[in-house]
Amino acid sequence: QVQLAESGGGSVQTGGSLRLSCAVSGKTYSGSGYCMGWFRQAPGKEREGVAAIDSSATTSYADSVKGRFTISQDNAKKNLYLQMNSLNVEDTAMYYCGADYLCAGGSNWAQAWRPNSGMDYWGEGTLVTVSS
Repeated sequence: QVQLAESGGGSVQTGGSLRLSCAVSGKTYSGSGYCMGWFRQAPGKEREGVAAIDSSATTSYADSVKGRFTISQDNAKKNLYLQMNSLNVEDTAMYYCGADYLCAGGSNWAQAWRPNSGMDYWGEGTLVTVSS
């Protein structure tokens, strides 16, 4: 079992920044074929991929956040981060950390992810609210 716990959400104004963290505990996986990522779900919308990093350290981003968000992971793979800059109202959502241990990964994975793809593990989420 893997437990994921997000933190760092909050309320900011347009143009502001936030850094989300996801603490990974339980059984950790250090082999190949996994993806860890950030996802978000706004009210009335389906969950979407935001950013991901795979076992070869390839990162991927949704087109809507490219150039503004940066995903990173510590060397021990115990923490996943999402640095969010130039936030706008459309970024308001619940942000979730997710892990998939049978994942193709690649540079387009986050953009291509759909809810029916599923993930092996999810955190509880952290709320990000951006106001104008």
